[in-house]
Amino acid sequence: MRGFLAWAGETGLLVEVERAVDAHLELARVMAALEGRPVLFRALAGFPGWRAISGVCARRQHLAAALGCAVPELVQRMADALARPTPPPVLDAGPCQEVVEPRVDLTRLPIPHYNPHDGGRYVTSGVAVVRDPDLGRNVAFHRLMLLDERRFVARVVEERGTHTALGKVTRDLPVAIAIGCPIQVLLAAAMSPPKGVDELGIAQTLAPTPLVRCQAVDLEVPAEAELILEGRITHTLADEGPFPDLTGTMDVVVRRQPVIEIDRVTHRRDAVFHALLPGGLEHKNLMGMPREPTIFAAVNEVCRCTGVYITPGGTCWLHAVVQVEKRHEEDGRRAIWAAFQGHASLKHVVVVDTDVDPYDSAAVEWAIATRFQADRDLVVLTDQPGSSLDPSATHVPGQKTRTAKMGLDATAPLGEARRGYERVQYEPVDLSQYDLKGRL
Repeated sequence: MRGFLAWAGETGLLVEVERAVDAHLELARVMAALEGRPVLFRALAGFPGWRAISGVCARRQHLAAALGCAVPELVQRMADALARPTPPPVLDAGPCQEVVEPRVDLTRLPIPHYNPHDGGRYVTSGVAVVRDPDLGRNVAFHRLMLLDERRFVARVVEERGTHTALGKVTRDLPVAIAIGCPIQVLLAAAMSPPKGVDELGIAQTLAPTPLVRCQAVDLEVPAEAELILEGRITHTLADEGPFPDLTGTMDVVVRRQPVIEIDRVTHRRDAVFHALLPGGLEHKNLMGMPREPTIFAAVNEVCRCTGVYITPGGTCWLHAVVQVEKRHEEDGRRAIWAAFQGHASLKHVVVVDTDVDPYDSAAVEWAIATRFQADRDLVVLTDQPGSSLDPSATHVPGQKTRTAKMGLDATAPLGEARRGYERVQYEPVDLSQYDLKGRL
């Protein structure tokens, strides 16, 4: 996080807020107003000594800079890390333990209240580390609603890693929650690798990710995190919610969820609290981008895939653009089917050629306008498993969400027929020779 702050400052991207901001609602309002930019809040009203950062992963350029690659290379980098995780080194000490709080009082941490309708104050960027008795280390995001000085209630999605690990033990499950993690840790924690694959190993492949052992629980955490909360996930349940969803709509369901008790708090000197705006661009990128390598791998099973983009307009969850190097006439249709296999929650997908930039929505729309016919190139699937985040889908309590899905093959035909589908190109020129007036 410190490296990201330095980079954002040097490049002029960082917005710094000097005036003290109230973590109750005001912080979220300022974050939303500055959406897309990394923002450093230098003072938080009522929380002396704390700073806050938002927008860390709001743009793909941020992640590319952190991983030392270009934006179009991110998908391949994630796919390689997912396929070849590397055990991270464990250090004897780390910056995240520079300060050990003499007593646990979670109310003294600058945990924001984002929305007036929220169930309470929420940690949104917490990366939880647990150890499954059979599968080993599991790392995942969980939103945490503050209950009191020592306790949170966590949203633990059923049948996922943390829920499965908790179900295997009769006692409390040790947990460590890291806040203010390096970008590669944030990205890896949002992935859904096969069971038994260590997300911190994925992070290590993306960028060096040293770990340090916790003090109160037998777990390892990213040494360069800003704040560590060590404790136990109990089998006690409490009400959790409401809270905004990825889609920007309100998750109004109040669920009975596991309570986490915190036994130790450590942090860096002059710590920075990572506040992740629910439903914002950072939330969307961290949810959606880790699905791109799984779509990429699935499409490459049936044809040559050269790019995948989960789009913000589709809430970075329900829509994707897939770019293929078309070699057979059926490649576009094959890619559609494979994309739905690569991301089960995907609702709509557009397949384009390599001459169409998947990140450019106007270029994708151009491909649909000039290369797509609904009676020939449209694939519609009815009554499919869908995303619980889609309010327009069919939701029946206790059953998997059902939805209709649509794929658009917006690729041009091969051979001689392709000539009429190619976009006219103009040779680049050196504008300095034209003595131009006015601001370009």
